[in-house]
Amino acid sequence: MIPYGRQSIDDDDIEAVEAVLRSDWLTQGPAIARFETAVAQAAAVPFAVAVSSATAALHLACLAMDVGPGDMVWTSPNTFVASANCARYCGARVDFVDIDPATLNMSVAALADKLERTQRSGGLMPKLVIPVHFAGQSCPMAEFAALADRYGFRLLEDASHAIGASYKGAPVGNCNHSDATIFSFHPVKIVTTGEGGVVVTKSQALFERLLRLRTHGITRERALMQGESHGPWYYQQVELGFNYRMTDIQAALGASQMHRLQTFVTRRRVLVERYRAALAHTLVHVQGVHSDADPSWHLFVVRVPAAQRREIFESLRAADIGVNVHYIPVHTQPDFMALGFRDGMFPEAERYYAEAISMPLYASLSFAEQDVCIAALKEAIKESGA
Repeated sequence: MIPYGRQSIDDDDIEAVEAVLRSDWLTQGPAIARFETAVAQAAAVPFAVAVSSATAALHLACLAMDVGPGDMVWTSPNTFVASANCARYCGARVDFVDIDPATLNMSVAALADKLERTQRSGGLMPKLVIPVHFAGQSCPMAEFAALADRYGFRLLEDASHAIGASYKGAPVGNCNHSDATIFSFHPVKIVTTGEGGVVVTKSQALFERLLRLRTHGITRERALMQGESHGPWYYQQVELGFNYRMTDIQAALGASQMHRLQTFVTRRRVLVERYRAALAHTLVHVQGVHSDADPSWHLFVVRVPAAQRREIFESLRAADIGVNVHYIPVHTQPDFMALGFRDGMFPEAERYYAEAISMPLYASLSFAEQDVCIAALKEAIKESGA
């Protein structure tokens, strides 16, 4: 089967991991710093904190920005559930902003309208908004930042899909228009650590708090302790944190992979252009690209007629094309519907979901394999009568 996504591991990656296994460090050793430095440099920021998953990164970033009970967080319904769960982990409430039907990212117009309506009605305004850079394309962050300045909320970029992408000519993650950005390093992402996430920021205060929260809220810094030190072994837990540490094994893989980030992104862009050219004169609709964005393309999604989507999907699976669907709108999940969300609340996200199929896209996908996928999609559409 041709999967929708997969990791690309070479001999250098294997040697990097083997070197850690033969070293004195398996966790929180020098490979962590190498990986964090590589990610910070790629994002053009001074600070990066590596953690055990992108979900952990979202959670810690929310905590570091003091999200808690009584607060409201808004995000996109077109995302994995972690983008919303992170607020709930902090005891905050969560709500959603519908998507732009072209880019499939959070709609600026919908956000502006929701902010105005919420403020006018005296509703609970968001403390934090989490735009999601779906499929590797940056949201229009400058426009979101202008709204943040006007209405007084903070911004956390969920760039789980978008390492290596750019916005207004600068790398995604530079935090020019946000407080922090998170990246994911799951095996189907552009760069992998097996499992892992990173928070990047320009704020030293956020950076230092993220470091504490990553390791149980513990510090050895004398200035942060209460009372007298008991000796050079002494530490204190100064707030409630978590064990969200990444291992050196994972970080060594990630640091090695980061050397090929631009190679991976360039290949994905070539594959996307081939998909676009091949599907240009079909019934298939593809994701639009904002003029300020240069995506890194974690996913390539197509939209087919909703009435035939399942038949087309199953035909592709039967042809050994490992298509998938990204994403089931978060607000339609039973656990969120128990909070009061209902079908129909975010119609653009729901309309997109009804039509969506994620086609295979990864750096090692050959042109021949891609051509098989394209031919199978065209045949499935024809057989469905769409």
